Amino acid sequence: MDLAFLNPLFTRPGPYASVYVDTSRHSESTADERSLEAFAAYRSLASQGADEPTCHAVHAAMEELRHSSEPNGRALFAAGGDVVLDPPLTSPPSGTRVHFGVLPHVAPLLELADDSPVCLVAYVDRRGADFELHGGHGTHAAGGATGRRQWPVHRTATADWSERHFQNKVENAWEHTAQDIAAALAACQEETRAGLVVLVGDPRERRAVHDRLPEQVRARTVESQRGSRATGGTGRLLDEEVERLRAEHARQWADDELESFTAALDKDGGAAAEGVPALVEAAREHRIAELLMRPAGPDAHRTVWVGDEPDQLSVRRSDSRYLGAPNPEAARADDALLRSASATGAEAVAVHSRSTPHGGLGALLRWS
Repeated sequence: MDLAFLNPLFTRPGPYASVYVDTSRHSESTADERSLEAFAAYRSLASQGADEPTCHAVHAAMEELRHSSEPNGRALFAAGGDVVLDPPLTSPPSGTRVHFGVLPHVAPLLELADDSPVCLVAYVDRRGADFELHGGHGTHAAGGATGRRQWPVHRTATADWSERHFQNKVENAWEHTAQDIAAALAACQEETRAGLVVLVGDPRERRAVHDRLPEQVRARTVESQRGSRATGGTGRLLDEEVERLRAEHARQWADDELESFTAALDKDGGAAAEGVPALVEAAREHRIAELLMRPAGPDAHRTVWVGDEPDQLSVRRSDSRYLGAPNPEAARADDALLRSASATGAEAVAVHSRSTPHGGLGALLRWS
């Protein structure tokens, strides 16, 4: 998961109320039941020490969901009387969850929010390409590319020398167009941070663009056998096909990251770490590249001590004084590590291995 969307939470001081609202149940009594849940969340936050304005903000936001038809739910993060972030969920929580603490409780998002990558679809032909961005918030046009050469795009079967010369010009023009498409696609992927790129079109044209992509973009690119750059939307991929590709890529990505993590642990180079003490040290030094979390792991609930800055965290309260945090506060290990990972541009992934990483928390590191 790209953690950049959480930055508004970590740039605003807490403490935070974090509530995961289940909107998956729908019946004649749904509105009344949700009002009762809103009041129960209000009371729970108050009992945990939340300030009155923040309790009211959460209660009001939950009341607005009384008649919501959202299929899964919503996460609410509030501080200082304001709801700072309210992302939709792609899986329903097991009932309404309520938490109040110095940091927002964002760890459940790894399972409940959209962990499938934002998908950049490129519809390619010899005249250029159209780009679409598919994500948890729908489908949007994302620009495209147009070939610089205006030669006809179809070859003939004539064997005449002049005709062959003309055909060579056509092929050269297509090579330039394929390079232009690849360059524009790589720039769009970098700007949108798309985790998956899908090429759609004629197999030879898809392959020509694929081979010209930078290696880091090509590694997250797949080709679809369906669809084309047809006008009027008739050649567009169905949303169901895009969602299938996104889900497959997310599963494969998680499996690959776990495999890389396991292999790195078996080496002596220190390219991976597991357990709270090692991860806290890596977070302080901005070394975490990919945070792996097993949601049911016992280390997720461990207490660490944090200051105002993402790299001010320690296992023992007494250590925080030496890290520039004279008044450290207790926080959950998973939330503190996610805050640190988000601040340094790292990503996070939920893994479901029964034993790896040990304790439920691990990381691939930028350097040993």
